[in-house]
Amino acid sequence: MYSKDELSDKNTSELQDIATNLDIDVQDNTNNEELVYAILDRQAEVEGNKNPLGGTKRRRTRIVKKDTDKVYTVNGSEGENFDVKKNKVAATNTEPTKVVEPETTTSNDETLSPEELLKAIPKHRGRKSKKELELLSAIEARKQQMPTDEQEDAVPSEISKTNTDEPLPYVADSTDIEDTNKDDTDTNNINTNDVIPEEAFHGEPHPENQLPDTSLIEQLQAKINAHNSSNEEESEMPHDMYWDEDPADGTDFITVVDLPIEDQGVVPTYDMFDNPTNNNMPQDQAGAYQQQEPAEPLFDFTDLITANGVLEVMPDGYGFLRSSDYNYLSSPDDVYVSTQQIKCYGLKTGDVVECHVRPPHDGEKYFPLTSIDLINGREPMEVRDRIAFEHLTPLFPDEKFNLCGDKATTNLSTRIVDIFSPIGKGQRALIVAQPKTGKTILMKDIANAIAANHPEAYLMMLLIDERPEEVTDMARTVNAEVIASTFDEPAERHVKIAGIVLEKAKRMVECGHDVVIFLDSITRLARAYNTVSPASGKVLTGGVDANALQKPKRFFGAARNIEGGGSLTIIATALIDTGSKMDEVIFEEFKGTGNMELQLDRSLSNKRIFPAVNLVASSTRRDDLLQDKTTLDRMWILRKYIADMNPIEAMNTIHDSMSKTRDNEEFLLSMNS
Repeated sequence: MYSKDELSDKNTSELQDIATNLDIDVQDNTNNEELVYAILDRQAEVEGNKNPLGGTKRRRTRIVKKDTDKVYTVNGSEGENFDVKKNKVAATNTEPTKVVEPETTTSNDETLSPEELLKAIPKHRGRKSKKELELLSAIEARKQQMPTDEQEDAVPSEISKTNTDEPLPYVADSTDIEDTNKDDTDTNNINTNDVIPEEAFHGEPHPENQLPDTSLIEQLQAKINAHNSSNEEESEMPHDMYWDEDPADGTDFITVVDLPIEDQGVVPTYDMFDNPTNNNMPQDQAGAYQQQEPAEPLFDFTDLITANGVLEVMPDGYGFLRSSDYNYLSSPDDVYVSTQQIKCYGLKTGDVVECHVRPPHDGEKYFPLTSIDLINGREPMEVRDRIAFEHLTPLFPDEKFNLCGDKATTNLSTRIVDIFSPIGKGQRALIVAQPKTGKTILMKDIANAIAANHPEAYLMMLLIDERPEEVTDMARTVNAEVIASTFDEPAERHVKIAGIVLEKAKRMVECGHDVVIFLDSITRLARAYNTVSPASGKVLTGGVDANALQKPKRFFGAARNIEGGGSLTIIATALIDTGSKMDEVIFEEFKGTGNMELQLDRSLSNKRIFPAVNLVASSTRRDDLLQDKTTLDRMWILRKYIADMNPIEAMNTIHDSMSKTRDNEEFLLSMNS
């Protein structure tokens, strides 16, 4: 016999040889697949001839259904615990039972017939109980003793279906019952003694089997009577009408339906129904379960923790208070502000909020805001009806920042700036410098002078694209808030920090504060805006996009003196002569927007003359609003005197005269001599 896979692996010559051996007509044009199927068909025909279909059949066996055991049943005050009963019956069956004659029946059988006992049992749903089955078998055995002509009508229904008169099936004796009770866990296995071959129902009847065997029937009746008597003795009720280990008085609500035992091996040895019910619980014990001690309330930290920060409103309407320790970027110290609170208090991006917060609950990430104490240093009711920054009236600076009042911060740099290029509140100042001319040191001196002489002004030092060591030095030596984004940060971070600082300054100006922003440098800020701005298609000289300078212009143009109080002063540095065409374009764009210009000269710094200020090119627009008439007249004469000098000659002349005087008033008085 060849399989299809084996034939497929063979070549054409081998297949032809096999076909020839099987008497298959092979043609020349026959391919391998046709040969394989022809061989398989011929093999099937040969095997069919060897084993025809009329052979011996496998005999089927009839499986006799076994009644399932019951666990527990209750009918009023009558009931049976079949777990306990079965254990007792199994113990009694360990001894071999003797065949009892039919005459030795109990007194109950003599007085009452099985039919009467069967009628005495109350009717119930479900399967018949074991006692009912035994009474039915006794009735059937009694019917078998009837005459032969009536026996055919009294045959059990199960045997009558076969329409044959074969002898009764084999009945197991007491020893077989004992063997089946030894291993209760094998209830799912089929006992071969209970299997009746199907051929027994189809065999030819013998003449000697037509009449029932009297001795066999008597032995069967004796066994049934003995089994009934033993069960009645075991189930005899005590005098108090309750059996042992009764769960209650018959008033429980256990269902009458009998439950089969799935596995005797896992039946628990402890039965909850064996314990008597006792509802008499002590009063003190019962009250202990009902009374529960109230849990201690957790300490409420609401309105105990204070926080502050600059508000950043998200596009979805809610916002966060950003911390200055993280340069107003997202951080773990952020405070969540809901949309309702923002609308209720009229908050905007850049508002400085002092508030109370509570600890976050489960599932919350941030500290939520609970109440607001101050907004930009004002009461919330005052800030609610403020005028927007864009609608405030700008004026020329008319109040000068005094840089020479405090002796600790007064030096030659601040004296020269204070007299030649005065800075007023709301000034838009531009420090134009070449690299390595001392612009950072000059800006630091101006910042410390304003902080010492004008404590009402709020100073912010914004460092964009600067060196990290300069940021650290500025934070340690300048009495101002330092917000920095070093050159190793992306341009998006430069732009975001600059935007938050500008919004904060605008909100403070709206509330009437004087704010000063020192920007170093505006050229690097314009480069960052040019990097992040989308391409418009119009590119200026040096690679500057046409729309990229609009936002840095808006930043620098926000400096103004507000009518009625409040001012925003921006002092920014601009780089020139760096060799980059972009820096030249940026400076030209901002040159006309400022109203104060302070130029530094590289030739002065090379000669180590500081401050390296080009006195001839440095000036302030409308300085007549910042200085008195005497100072203006004397500065008029001084400027005419140094107008024909070069930067080095002019600086040497002023430097020598100023170093001999203590302050600017004395310097101006010395001009008369």
